[in-house]
Amino acid sequence: MTDLVNFVRVTENGLLGNIASMAYDIDFTGVPYTSTNPKAPEFKLYAKSPRGKQVEIGAVWRKYSENTKRHYLTVTIHTGHGTLNANLGKYPEQDDEDLMSIIPWD
Repeated sequence: MTDLVNFVRVTENGLLGNIASMAYDIDFTGVPYTSTNPKAPEFKLYAKSPRGKQVEIGAVWRKYSENTKRHYLTVTIHTGHGTLNANLGKYPEQDDEDLMSIIPWD
């Protein structure tokens, strides 16, 4: 994918990303998800298992902040070592609007 870590990039077909720590290094894709449920995610996230099988590892939701009156994105990723919850924000030192940093909050 790239040398970047802990990021999500918006593409024409969905999302590409990576989440890494000393315990894991996971490249993933995000596929748009449509639902009539207003609490449903906007994207489902998939990665390859060690044997090369596609497995669902999480999702991305669009939420609304009453404080800022703006929409923002959150992500939940099941790493195999636990669950990571994070917001998506501007990637440091980058001007690319399609590149977001994964910012853990728990």
